Amino acid sequence: MDSRDLTRLAAADIAALHDSCHAIPGWARSSAPRFAEGAWQAVEDNHRCNCLLWEEEDLARRRNVPDSEIAGNKRAIDRYNQQRNDAIERIDEQLLNFFFKIKTQSDARLHSETPGAMIDRLSILSLKIHHMRLQTLRTDVDRAHVEACQAKLARLNEQRADLGACLDRLLAEAARGESYFKVYRQFKMYNDPALNPAIYGESKRSTRS
Repeated sequence: MDSRDLTRLAAADIAALHDSCHAIPGWARSSAPRFAEGAWQAVEDNHRCNCLLWEEEDLARRRNVPDSEIAGNKRAIDRYNQQRNDAIERIDEQLLNFFFKIKTQSDARLHSETPGAMIDRLSILSLKIHHMRLQTLRTDVDRAHVEACQAKLARLNEQRADLGACLDRLLAEAARGESYFKVYRQFKMYNDPALNPAIYGESKRSTRS
C-alpha cells in the first residue's frame, strides 16, 4: 500500500493492516513504522496507539502491584489516548486534502462521524477480534467459555464488516460530492495544563505556599 495512494484507503485494506500487525508478537512496541507519510501513516499510528492503550488498560487493573505502577499506567493511558486522537484528526486532514477539489453537491449530507473516527473504531474492533479469538483457543477453560467466546467473536466480525461497509460508502459518497465531513477537534482538556483546573490550581497553590 502506497502511503500517498488515498484511493486505496478501503475498509478491507485497513482491516488487513490491523490484522497483520496483530500477527507480530509485540508489534506496537518493537516494530518499525511501515509508512513514512500520509493517511496510511496516520492509520498505522492510530492503531499502534490503540494497541498500546489496550496493554496499559489491562495493566492498570492489576491488584497485586504498588499503586505507583498503576499511576504510571494511567499516565501512559492519557498520553497514548492523546496521540490516538491526534492520529484520528490527521487521517481526516489527509482525506479532506484529497477531496478538496471535489465539488460538493448542494444537497450533500454532512456526516457527523468522520472517516478517521470510523477507522479508529475498526482498529478497536480488530483488537477485540484478536483477543476474543485467543480466548476461543484456550485449553485451560471449559467448553462453555469457549462457545461463549466463539459467539462473541462471530458478532464482532459482523460488526467490523458492517462498519467497514459504512466507511467505504462514506468515502465513495465523498468522492462523488454527495456527502462531506469536517475535522472535529477533540480538545482533550484534561491533558492541557492550561485547561485542567486540577493541574493549574495545583500550580497556583504551590506558588502561594
